[in-house]
Amino acid sequence: MAIRKRKSDLPEYGVKIRLYPTLVQQAKLRQFFGNDRFLWNQLVSLYQGRYKNNKSLKLLTEFDLNNLLPALKNEYPFLKASDSSSFQIVTKNISDAWEAFFAGTRRKPRFHSKHNAKQSYTGKSSSIRIMGKRNMFLPKLRRVRSSKTGVIDGKIKRYTISIDACGRYWLSLIVEKKTAFLPKTGKAVGIDVGLTHLAILSDGRKFDRFSSDFCEKQAEIWQSKSSKRRHLALVKSQQDVNKKVLGAKSLSDYRNWQKANVAKNRYMSRITNQRDDYLHKITDQLVKEYDVIVIEDLKIKNMTKNHHLARSILRQSWGKLREMLEYKCKKYGKILIKVNPAYTSRICSKCGKDTGKKPLSVREWDCPFCKAHHDRDINASINILLKGLAQL
Repeated sequence: MAIRKRKSDLPEYGVKIRLYPTLVQQAKLRQFFGNDRFLWNQLVSLYQGRYKNNKSLKLLTEFDLNNLLPALKNEYPFLKASDSSSFQIVTKNISDAWEAFFAGTRRKPRFHSKHNAKQSYTGKSSSIRIMGKRNMFLPKLRRVRSSKTGVIDGKIKRYTISIDACGRYWLSLIVEKKTAFLPKTGKAVGIDVGLTHLAILSDGRKFDRFSSDFCEKQAEIWQSKSSKRRHLALVKSQQDVNKKVLGAKSLSDYRNWQKANVAKNRYMSRITNQRDDYLHKITDQLVKEYDVIVIEDLKIKNMTKNHHLARSILRQSWGKLREMLEYKCKKYGKILIKVNPAYTSRICSKCGKDTGKKPLSVREWDCPFCKAHHDRDINASINILLKGLAQL
């Protein structure tokens, strides 16, 4: 009698390391990216054809799509070069995507383009393993040089190989691992996010907003150069005035355009890495010092409809800050509470009276009822903390 394995209850975490494939391995990876994209587009076309011809037909399940894979491999032999487990991930993703579309929770799945700067494929960890301090064994690629593998601690469940806009290869792993909780401190804190400061705590501490002026300026310069070089590299075809094609005389212009794109992407990547590092340091400090963390349940998508503040809001990455706090509190056994931010800037944290709406230019004010003097942001963070403790 076959023994069915019980699903593990251990938490799963993400680990990302750099890969340094050889030229031969890079060519294989480009083929693997293309094979996954080709399979996705074939299945999207299949779904769309069935939906267009007869909307009452039964929706194809993941099991049905997996049964089609052998026939597709026989029809398109180049698919046999890829890790077969990556195709199972594709069939699951597209099956889930169409189910969500018919349930009305997301838009219709679209075709994937090979012109996207970032390409990737995901597989199951059937044969992936660590080979020394700086090498990984990957399906269909064998030994691949990597950055330090010491950060991988646990059972590997799934892997994703990707290439970013700068041409760097990355290996992302889902690792199953039991993590020890951090010691309890008995402290609670409310956090108010802002534009002048990234985070304001209810105990009066303020974290400065993230800034990377040099990289942002360089990214703007190279973005401008990229646009100008693109205009030189792309010429109108004589056959079709509406279609832009690469002219034979502009090959050097095309290469200069690509160089500008790479330079721009490198600065943008540097900004992202610096911002993530800054947010990691702040969130690590918060989960170590406090047992209960209360934050605002902000609707960032709605807030960015204000075109005067949208860029400043997105630069601060409030959503990523909340995401980091969510998984770190879960990982280290701390409590995270989200509260409605309504009226937190208007209510006096001393007497609890509503003092009315105030413009953003007012940073400090006195309560007309109890005469208490308040810093706008600290008062809001205290009210956020009181709301969270009431829910707890």
